[in-house]
Amino acid sequence: MAEVRLSVLDPAGLHARPAAQFVRTASRFQSDIVLGIGDKAANAKSLVGILGLTIRPGAQVSLTADGPDADAALSALLDELGAAVERVDGTNP
Repeated sequence: MAEVRLSVLDPAGLHARPAAQFVRTASRFQSDIVLGIGDKAANAKSLVGILGLTIRPGAQVSLTADGPDADAALSALLDELGAAVERVDGTNP
């Protein structure tokens, strides 16, 4: 399993448009991918699930992937999020 912890920098948080692109990217991979915040988690391939997390600016989130392409999935998702997030613990996919 691969995991990264991130801080959300985007002043709008993870709102509908970037969340939809995030889900499209996650859906390209076989791995199970989960985005979590606090005690809540959602399947990264579910737009409703991601939006239900209500990820606001400054939030600390975790992104985990488990499967044959886990590292590639996290790398692609980090590229997709770009400057909207930064790693908070030096973890690498």
